[in-house]
Amino acid sequence: MGTVQERSVLCPASLGLTAQDSEPQEVVAFCSPMQILENTPENHPDHSHLKHALEKAEELCSQVNEGVREKENSDRLEWIQAHAQCEGLSEQLVFNSVTNCLGPRKFLHSGKLYKAKSNKELYGFLFNDFLLLTQIIKPLGSSGTDKVFSPKSNLQYKMYKTPIFLNEVLVKLPTDPSGDEPIFHISHIDRVYTLRAESINERTAWVQKIKAASELYIETEKKKREKAYLVRSQRATGIGRLMVNVVEGIELKPCRSHGKSNPYCEVTMGSQCHITKTIQDTLNPKWNSNCQFFIKDLEQEVLCITVFERDQFSPDDFLGRTEIRVADIKRDQGSKGPVTKCLLLHEVPTGEIVVRLDLQLFDEP
Repeated sequence: MGTVQERSVLCPASLGLTAQDSEPQEVVAFCSPMQILENTPENHPDHSHLKHALEKAEELCSQVNEGVREKENSDRLEWIQAHAQCEGLSEQLVFNSVTNCLGPRKFLHSGKLYKAKSNKELYGFLFNDFLLLTQIIKPLGSSGTDKVFSPKSNLQYKMYKTPIFLNEVLVKLPTDPSGDEPIFHISHIDRVYTLRAESINERTAWVQKIKAASELYIETEKKKREKAYLVRSQRATGIGRLMVNVVEGIELKPCRSHGKSNPYCEVTMGSQCHITKTIQDTLNPKWNSNCQFFIKDLEQEVLCITVFERDQFSPDDFLGRTEIRVADIKRDQGSKGPVTKCLLLHEVPTGEIVVRLDLQLFDEP
């Protein structure tokens, strides 16, 4: 699918002709809107209008081209969904969807890859959040001319390895990249994949695209962490602090196909935020996570706890939320010291959160 380009228009001025000495049907020269603007003196009354029109035309072209790219990306993701078998994952993988933290999923590259030692043929699909290595399955009656992303293609792809997330990889060229073999290495946690591309140019494309996507993923996560740290490190002057221990969850909503969840809590008070660790495969997580929040207004501050299911391929699922006013904590605590509360989660059919709260006022009235 092509993109929009500037359309040329009749431009007698570019030939040094005027409207009086040229007939429209005899003019064969064309020029772009930019050329019209360049040939229009700045003091001409139409110059500013032409400039504005050109800017609007370029903006429209950009929007149309972006729409074309998004449609092409969506079509490819839908094609992969129909032709790639990803059985055995702990959560459903919907290719044409929003990623966990990078916005909409984008297809970046694909092509044949070979394991360097065994020469096993694989087919890789690279997205902005992960690399999927598959094996090609050619159905009976499939022609050898079947092409990727062709609507008539009968090719099927079976997942070879669990998707490799790009925030966990390091891609490297061999020690001697000038060799004839287009080999490159992908280090993922405690494993190294040594792969061979179909050509040196293809290797360059794979390495550059994986590296760029990995850096963007890591940078996005880094900015999120820095923002959270900045909020936590700003000790606001206030009237006291609330010490919170998120003890456990009880009978949370199941999200996984096997009836379990990977829950974590996001605990907030205004712009202050704390996130607990994720507990795998349970509806009754034991977090025992400590945090503190500085109090500015005893009557207005509210402690909010939201529970999420940690996903990999899509935004985290909502498992309920609850809240309690700091004024109510002060009333319940009185002079007894820390209190333990079991709070019902709202907007979900099941779930409770057990928290231990200790309100400490700096200047007790």
